[in-house]
Amino acid sequence: MQHLLPGKDLLLLNLVGSTQSGVVLVLSAIVGRFLDAGYIRTLLIIGTVFITAGSFGLSGVNGDGGYNQGNYGLIWLTQGFITGLGMACFFVSSSQVVATWFKARKSFAIGIVASGASIAGLIYPMMTKFLIQEVGFNDATRYVAVVITATCALTIFIARPNPNVEFRHVENWFNISIFWDAGAFGEPAYAFLVAAIGFLFFGFYAVFFNLEEWAISEGFGFRKPMGDVGANAGIPQPSPDPSKSIETFWLLSIMNATSTVGRLGSAYLCDHFGALNVHAVVTTIASLLVLLLWTFAKSLPSAIAFVVIFGAFSGAVIGLPPASVAYVLGPDPARQSKLGQWTGMMYSCAAVFALTGPVIAGHLITEFDTYITVQMWSGGTMFMSAICMCCAVYCRRRKDRAEKMCRLYSNATTVVGVSEKQEV
Repeated sequence: MQHLLPGKDLLLLNLVGSTQSGVVLVLSAIVGRFLDAGYIRTLLIIGTVFITAGSFGLSGVNGDGGYNQGNYGLIWLTQGFITGLGMACFFVSSSQVVATWFKARKSFAIGIVASGASIAGLIYPMMTKFLIQEVGFNDATRYVAVVITATCALTIFIARPNPNVEFRHVENWFNISIFWDAGAFGEPAYAFLVAAIGFLFFGFYAVFFNLEEWAISEGFGFRKPMGDVGANAGIPQPSPDPSKSIETFWLLSIMNATSTVGRLGSAYLCDHFGALNVHAVVTTIASLLVLLLWTFAKSLPSAIAFVVIFGAFSGAVIGLPPASVAYVLGPDPARQSKLGQWTGMMYSCAAVFALTGPVIAGHLITEFDTYITVQMWSGGTMFMSAICMCCAVYCRRRKDRAEKMCRLYSNATTVVGVSEKQEV
């Protein structure tokens, strides 16, 4: 937006990120089932190949990487679609593999793995930004691609499921029922959780995609020029007052940094209070933060307060879905063996929302020329997500009570039967 594609519609720019999210999610059901069958290494190798191709491809599709030399179609293809294909192989894999090693503290373990996303969300943008300023876009993208390739390749050797876990092998992979367990949606708690994640992806990423432009529109955010480019070449730029403004890049960095705290903290609480219960609470608070705190943030201090607090809760919100699925499945090992499949199906159902949500938000901004639209959109959809999660909590507790009553009745019947035999 600042360098390669100046003046490009925000709707189209959001489409690149939403395409990546959509591809990752729509393939999650397929990936999840392959994980349950034990094909973790194959998936990681395929993912590494696609991510490497997309990352290095991005560095070669924009001419010399100079001002206004961006090729939108090829940026969408490499960064949005090809890289998304690779990320799909890693997305469900990360939580599913670690889940095989833990029982009592499974949610906390998944949360630690999920915290890697927020750490990367802090490091990679910083790396990319400063490298672009030093060596230009194309070389900066190549350097980042080298790091991405190395870390992806490393997972091929270190991401191993517990060998004691029984995998659900398949004889006929062409049977659609292998990938899609339709009976899962007959469980109300799972159905409501799937609806909740759909609403969540409708508005969640719109906050991250549009935060920097919002800060600029409010007057307390600015961007440093990337050298002498375009119409600003050779023209001195006014220096912003550091006490009243901030480079927008740091707002997003702060939000990603505090996200790590939220992911770890909420994961720890999940093992004590139940993942789905914690998930419902943090989603409710996050939606209220968007609806109330973000909409009334009109100064730099209030903006920083929003990104710090929302960042912490957003990390919990986006990091807990796999743990919530594990909670819905319950402790039964036979049901837990479906964790990859059920998690994948949940994400696949949310794919269309992840694809269209940021695009709708971008259109609202372009159409009405105000960020209150995206604030209401994001906050409203996240609040609907919280309501669905509360319904899932109610259904899960109702099922727990029913199962408890059945066990008590069964035990009582057994005791009576033994007593009658003794009398005889």
